[in-house]
Amino acid sequence: MFNAAKPDLSELPSTGRLLRSTGIAAAIAGVLLATVVLPAEYAIDPTGVGQVLGLTDIGRVKRSLAAEAEQETAADAGGTGDAAAENLLPPEAIAASPSPVTAEAPAVTGQPQETILTLAPDQGSEVKLVMRKGASARYAWSTDGGRVNFDTHGDGPGVDYHAYGKGTDNQSEGVLTAALDGNHGWFWRNRTENPVTITLRTSGDYAEIKRFD
Repeated sequence: MFNAAKPDLSELPSTGRLLRSTGIAAAIAGVLLATVVLPAEYAIDPTGVGQVLGLTDIGRVKRSLAAEAEQETAADAGGTGDAAAENLLPPEAIAASPSPVTAEAPAVTGQPQETILTLAPDQGSEVKLVMRKGASARYAWSTDGGRVNFDTHGDGPGVDYHAYGKGTDNQSEGVLTAALDGNHGWFWRNRTENPVTITLRTSGDYAEIKRFD
């Protein structure tokens, strides 16, 4: 059995060298925190580098999705007040709406229609197509530039919420097929700092368009 040779004290790093190494490591960590972590995770960009690299936009999307998830959780748990009011899809709010705003013209089955709405920062709005189970409608919506949070869903007798999909984008198109008799469509919320105008074009087998603000 051999014992390792004990290093000479002169071979060990000095206290000053250790302090310098620690300082350099801390400085690098601070730079990464300010330029990468804060913008990408929290949309906080003190240096402006995150905006250049596109990380700040990623952070905004993460914060928006996290906020929407918290609101949904609060509503599912029976929350009240601001949390419930901010829920993406509060069935009770839809049911209690005193006067749903019908879109600009009554829908005609198969005829293309256009619905335009403008959302202020943090404002949400919902547009629904009244459809029978199995009916289909083609849709395409886009914004004037800004990305919005969207939730495509349906509701009907005995069903408060049927999910079709959600995310954050500035446009989407496809075919919406009703999974049940009732209302089917989109909820949008503008989480940007500027007003966003959404243009929705629809055609297909639906009875009317309803808008809920």
